[in-house]
Amino acid sequence: MEEKFGLKALSTGEMLRTAVEEKTKIGIRVEERMASGDLVPDDLIVAMVAERIEELDCASGVILDGFPRTLSQARMFDEYLAERGMALNLVILFEADDEAMVKRISGRFSCARCGEGYHDVNKPPDREGVCDICGGRRFRRRADDNPETVRHRLEDYHVQTEPLLLFFREKGVLESVDAMADIEQLELEMESVMEAT
Repeated sequence: MEEKFGLKALSTGEMLRTAVEEKTKIGIRVEERMASGDLVPDDLIVAMVAERIEELDCASGVILDGFPRTLSQARMFDEYLAERGMALNLVILFEADDEAMVKRISGRFSCARCGEGYHDVNKPPDREGVCDICGGRRFRRRADDNPETVRHRLEDYHVQTEPLLLFFREKGVLESVDAMADIEQLELEMESVMEAT
């Protein structure tokens, strides 16, 4: 999507994991919360995203993955954008079944050398224990990709994130896609929604 639409994809989850690995100020403050599946305080997330989108590689626009997650984050970010004469163009809701998401998320892992993503059931390496791309033999799983933590995050989603749907629907920027579709179909749906915006 980045190349096709000329947008920089930013994942708040990746940004936070990098901050934890690099022991930045934000990383130190959020490490324990992330490991237990708790959400990071809204003001820290908004500040981190605002700082990042002001970098040169984001000048043409961004795709935000995992942000905003709360109504408070959305309002703070909306205010930040309005002060700069900007606004969100599109919010895509990935509709999915909770238990299917637990299986999907807790089954993912990646090559420690090149980062290629895999899944226990949906996309195992062609040869067990060997990366299809680089031949690496070390794989890693995110510490928070276990069934208990995923269920906890889904509970947080239903309480804290679902209220965003009305907020974005009222702004006229909310569109839905079937996240349970196969990856090719999901990509087509996302492209169609983005092209229509």
